[in-house]
Amino acid sequence: MIILSTILIYFAILLLVSRFTAPRADNMTFYRGERKSPWYMVAFGMVGASVSGVTFVSVPGMVNHSAMTYLQTCMGFIVGYLIVAFVLLPIYYRLNLTTIYTYLDKRLGKKSYKTGAWFFLLSKMAGSAVRFYVVCLILHNFVLSRLGIPFVVTATLMVALIWLYTRKGGIKTLVWTDTFQTFCMLAALLLIILQVMNVLGLDWQEAVNMIAADERSRIFVFDDWASSQNFWKQFVSGAFIVIVMTGLDQDMMQKNLTCKTLKEARMDMCTYGIAFVPVNLLFLSLGVLLSILAVQTPGMEGLKGDELLPAFAATGHLGVGIQVLFTIGILAASFSSADSALTALTTTFCVDICEKPEDERLRHRTHIAISVIFVVFILFFHLLNSTSLIDAIYIIVGYTYGPLLGLFAFGLLTRRQVRDAMTPAIAVLSPLLCYVIDQSLARYAGYRFGYELLLLNGIFTFAGLWMFGKSAER
Repeated sequence: MIILSTILIYFAILLLVSRFTAPRADNMTFYRGERKSPWYMVAFGMVGASVSGVTFVSVPGMVNHSAMTYLQTCMGFIVGYLIVAFVLLPIYYRLNLTTIYTYLDKRLGKKSYKTGAWFFLLSKMAGSAVRFYVVCLILHNFVLSRLGIPFVVTATLMVALIWLYTRKGGIKTLVWTDTFQTFCMLAALLLIILQVMNVLGLDWQEAVNMIAADERSRIFVFDDWASSQNFWKQFVSGAFIVIVMTGLDQDMMQKNLTCKTLKEARMDMCTYGIAFVPVNLLFLSLGVLLSILAVQTPGMEGLKGDELLPAFAATGHLGVGIQVLFTIGILAASFSSADSALTALTTTFCVDICEKPEDERLRHRTHIAISVIFVVFILFFHLLNSTSLIDAIYIIVGYTYGPLLGLFAFGLLTRRQVRDAMTPAIAVLSPLLCYVIDQSLARYAGYRFGYELLLLNGIFTFAGLWMFGKSAER
């Protein structure tokens, strides 16, 4: 009952924030937040929105199979955020865009524009459903299943609550709720680390020394080019992941575009981009400490991967307080990404697909429909989940965000025109070609693509557009 009460109180606060931030919001408030958001609030809230519940559950467990090599990807993130801040943001602000895919219409043509928007809808829906699946599954297993509630009801209830506090204010409300949720997530993370240290009998200096001495604290891999953890693979892939998942993603950019000026938007993006390294270092450090504690705790020795943190929270080995903190942390991380995803999906469908940004009835109906589809995707992943959730997300990203990378790169780096009618076919064939190559290399050479699959996919899309393109008219 303590956890259930925590959930209800948490949602009550979100609904209260929603009520006061947008009592009479119209479509432009929903889509653009009136372009009055303080940059420091956007930056702080974006940490929680970008981290998600997947990070809260999966990253601590990563240390048992890939040590701290994920930080190599986070270092690449910084380069990606700088590119987005100084290359893409100026274009979006100069064109005064409501959605970033409108750029494709202005530069390449109507079919390219629609293709980009549809690929975003598919990619964001699938990726966000994986992320939100984490919180639905954990809350169901630890709380609601004991009350005899089936998983389909859990998933439906969670999404309905998100719809309830985003339906009016949209992005304006999210700037405020994300700030609250990021604070809750970081506070929960730090307090959980402190409690684990207390159980192990460590002070801060001893904890740092123990983590540094552990073999799972290895960060860099330079000696194995075939490894998916190789530094240059992860660093370069990290930069491109950010360019695509942030710079070419309406969900992430919609919040950044609510800042008052380009200068403030740049400050916002650079600030939270740098913050990813220390935040993920904390998650990985927690993973090392939990792995050490698991060996010392009867019945917990075999824990690994996504099981590590949830198992300690569920069994009560760390006390009731950790159960509450874990619930708050995963709620904050998951809802701050899922709520913005629903808002961005609604925005893209109304503005880009239907091209009716002023139609409030369409916006309300779309928001409900997107929420229903979101539930369907969550149930689909519930049936198919068999790998680490964080890896599943990046597999999805590699195949579905790659065409967006190719489209924007072609528009920004060349002056050629596309044969607009060919763009949908090129965008579909590129991921299929990547899949065939990946499977063939795995079968005949024992090599599997890692995060670099995203870059390869973008290159194929870019090459296809170039091959069927034509020189710019003078």
